[in-house]
Amino acid sequence: MANYFTDNTDLLFHFDRLKLQEVVDIAEHGYTESTDYNFAPVDYQDALDNYRKVLEIVGDITANNVAPQAAAVDEEGSHFADGKVAYAKGIQEALSLLTQAELMGFTLPRRYGGLNIPTTLYTMAIEMVSRAEASLMNLFGLQDIAETINKYGTEEQRQEFLPQFASGAATGAMALTEPDAGSDLQAVNMLAYQDDDGQWRLKGVKRFITNGNAEILLVLARSEPGTKDGRGLSLFACYGKDNVVVRRIENKLGIHGSPTCELQFNDTPAQLIGKRKFGLIKYVMDMMNGARLGVAAQGLGISQAAYDEALRYAKAREQFGKSIYAIPVITNLLMDMRVTLESDRSLLYAACHWVDLRNKLEEKVEELKAEGKDSSAQSAKLKEATRVAALLTPMAKYVLSENANRVTYDALQIHGGTGYMKEFNVERLTRDARITNIYEGTSQLQIVAATGGVINDIFAEDFTAREQKETSGSLARLADELKEMRVLFLDALKYVTDKTDKHFQSIAAKELVEIYSYLYTGWLLMDEAEEDSRKVFIARRYIIGASAKARRNWDVIKKDQFADLLHADEILI
Repeated sequence: MANYFTDNTDLLFHFDRLKLQEVVDIAEHGYTESTDYNFAPVDYQDALDNYRKVLEIVGDITANNVAPQAAAVDEEGSHFADGKVAYAKGIQEALSLLTQAELMGFTLPRRYGGLNIPTTLYTMAIEMVSRAEASLMNLFGLQDIAETINKYGTEEQRQEFLPQFASGAATGAMALTEPDAGSDLQAVNMLAYQDDDGQWRLKGVKRFITNGNAEILLVLARSEPGTKDGRGLSLFACYGKDNVVVRRIENKLGIHGSPTCELQFNDTPAQLIGKRKFGLIKYVMDMMNGARLGVAAQGLGISQAAYDEALRYAKAREQFGKSIYAIPVITNLLMDMRVTLESDRSLLYAACHWVDLRNKLEEKVEELKAEGKDSSAQSAKLKEATRVAALLTPMAKYVLSENANRVTYDALQIHGGTGYMKEFNVERLTRDARITNIYEGTSQLQIVAATGGVINDIFAEDFTAREQKETSGSLARLADELKEMRVLFLDALKYVTDKTDKHFQSIAAKELVEIYSYLYTGWLLMDEAEEDSRKVFIARRYIIGASAKARRNWDVIKKDQFADLLHADEILI
């Protein structure tokens, strides 16, 4: 039988080279939970064995139960009648299977019914779910909502909400966007007020809410009268059954199995999560960063599915007396798609590693402070992990979602006219991919989020150390390419920063972020190529291609191709 974990040699490659011992040691509290839970690991190797078994279960379910129903889910879509939303039959069955397998509380602590598995492994599961049926990810992949309550809620709130998530009794939704406040969440106007009994209540409308029919909602609302920016917003949890009306579900281009709802809150009773005024500036930003990793994995899963479809079709389709797979321009396109898949996977799981490290070091530092112990060493490591995660999260979301659109486009092109027909899966995958570089922050917002880390060149020491490392053979030539690329980046960066013009920095940000992503990913692939000869081809093709794109970006910055923006009104009107 097929298995989306064990059949994927590259995903297995990344699993086998996980370096999460510090993360797991903290998460498992010295492996003491094995005395209370017979399924808890007794050491790091035991934990890895457990993770492998869980991912094999996900791989089995997604390949053999979820993927075969993906086309039917897309055709049926979500149903809306009399104010009630119903999932497509295939989505209901998939959620039932995932619940039976106890996979709906992936990262939650065991005391609430969860599996206590790190984000990196959860992201691997999201990739497999997305490969099988992209819209299912929007239900399975919203476990960051439960994580937010776990991290910032009270113990009473954890006891109330988290077991519902872990058992599959409840799914969640992030109710953030409003009709007049899309990406600009500081403009949120939903009212949060306390009644005469001190009960928080919510009043207003939310729009474009993924899985808005969920049982438990996390809602961003304005709790401070008279404020107009993010400092007046707080985060609340409420139940969808309590005075929340689903006004409509959207008729969308893709991900039809995931209902996108417009919600009306009519004095809905709610609970404050964390502190007042921290809703956007801390809690939502943290929750959205988790969601962005999830969308990056969703894009990667869709890309993998599209590549599989294109490769299968190219081998089977004959033209001019031979398989089109043997036609060089098709072979070249498939190779580019494969390189994109593997380089994307390297970037994504590097980002996940740093996110896991940051999350667990935060827990460790708080634990040491509560015990009155010295936490200076862990705090220093936490500071570094926070900086790196803050850059790699938006970078991964940007790169992988843009690439998902490119890979599905090319996969459909390989299919020719047949790919445009609904009978072929690639048509659905192309539509599903389009949302990934829009929701949870558009590509343009990811560039903005990544710019600070790039301008500050936070990998400078790492890049320098890598450049000084001795390499031989073909890898030495690739190292030289990366060194030249770094010269281009530093020259472009100096040109931008010497202008001391914030507006110009914003204009040039996309080009700078892309060059930096080429450098970082290129060095990741170099590490992999030293470990596995199979990766030499991937590294060579990626780095040579990236070198050409980096030079183009340098050209755009240095040759003042942004000058026309100064006269945009004259040109565009």
